[in-house]
Amino acid sequence: MKESVLLTRASLLSALLFSVHVTHDLVLGFDKAGPQNLTVVAILLVWVCATLLLAERRSGHALVLLASIFAAAMPILHLRSLNGEFARREGALLFLWTLFALGTSGLFGAILAVRALVKRGVEAPG
Repeated sequence: MKESVLLTRASLLSALLFSVHVTHDLVLGFDKAGPQNLTVVAILLVWVCATLLLAERRSGHALVLLASIFAAAMPILHLRSLNGEFARREGALLFLWTLFALGTSGLFGAILAVRALVKRGVEAPG
């Protein structure tokens, strides 16, 4: 399978998992719901546009790389502040699974985005 297709799929999967993660943050009380959460819509819009509309451009790869790095960092940011009590809460399993899946897909997307940027750099006219 072409790496560009893999990058698109990994990036869209990460965006989907990110939206589930942010929803979990609201439902589980890590964040308060309100108009400020519309920032998430803007982040997802830029992420999806970079993935689909700028798929073969350096700017698209750079934006996907940035989003992927943030996705890969989510488990690190959250797991540092969770304690053993959290694991017994209702919804903890799905929350933690989403974190691990988001981190994995984000890291995979970052690797693919770096490879795409390096490949574009090699192919650039001289």
